[in-house]
Amino acid sequence: MTETPTRLREYEADLVVESVDQAADGVVVLTLSHPAGDALPPWTPGAHVDLVLTPDLVRQYSLCSSPTDSHRLQVGVLRAEDSRGGSTFIHDNLVVGSTVLTRGPRNHFPLVASPRYLFIAGGIGVTPMLPMIEEAVATGADWQLVYGGRSRASMAFLPILEQYGDRVTLLPRDEVDRSLSQRIDDLLGTPTSGTLVYCCGPEPLLSAVEQACTSWPDGTLHLERFHAKASEEGQVDTSFEVVLARSGLTIQVSADESIFRAVEGVGIPVLGSCHEGVCGTCETVVLEGDVDHRDVVLNDSEKASNETMMVCVSRCNGDRLVIDL
Repeated sequence: MTETPTRLREYEADLVVESVDQAADGVVVLTLSHPAGDALPPWTPGAHVDLVLTPDLVRQYSLCSSPTDSHRLQVGVLRAEDSRGGSTFIHDNLVVGSTVLTRGPRNHFPLVASPRYLFIAGGIGVTPMLPMIEEAVATGADWQLVYGGRSRASMAFLPILEQYGDRVTLLPRDEVDRSLSQRIDDLLGTPTSGTLVYCCGPEPLLSAVEQACTSWPDGTLHLERFHAKASEEGQVDTSFEVVLARSGLTIQVSADESIFRAVEGVGIPVLGSCHEGVCGTCETVVLEGDVDHRDVVLNDSEKASNETMMVCVSRCNGDRLVIDL
């Protein structure tokens, strides 16, 4: 029997909902544990898990618990007004004792060692910042969190953040004269040597932070997006050839299908989840060819290196790619 390649294996288990706690208006925190009390996989700040809510409904959520707790995982979930089904399902259906098929954790938003951090969070984007702050405290790094939201009632984890005093700046829109997005130039107008910027939140905030950090040193900014970026205007998809080096197959990817679907169509196993270039589950090694990167997982230098790609959305700049599948 042919062994499944190691890179296609990932922790997967039915975890039980140990508690459901209200963290703010419209935000619940799920605590998940193994039904037999088994230890869960280790993880680092910035990691997320897949929750397989139904066979056709898989969503990714950042972990907000402590990486030092090997028996519990926590995720914070906002009931989104524009929900595609995931947050609504969690809020309406999951209760203490429910089981949820959980995959991961995996981390495409890792906390890089640094003497100083500026954490910027909008709304539920504060979730991955909690374990990052814990790590910064443990390592003795200097740090600040600037956290914006609609109101204090809608901003999760305030009791936890209160312990950090003036290291945390809260900007509820109904209490301040300028929102978080309006203060980005003040926060990032002058590059600060040795400081890394971590940001998570809605797209307008991320775009503003990206723009403000263009004058900062390469590698300063680290972002996590909830959704894929909009397609570039005038972007045209064409067909191309993909060689699956490990399988010995050559397939044609048509203009209206993804590499992921084309590979799946010839019976080759490949992990996938979001199919939007957001979660990083389908990251695949590139052996030859020029990739048209369309994900929001890899940073600019990683994309330029052409070492890996997200086969659910990225394509080929040319006629042929060779990938490690």
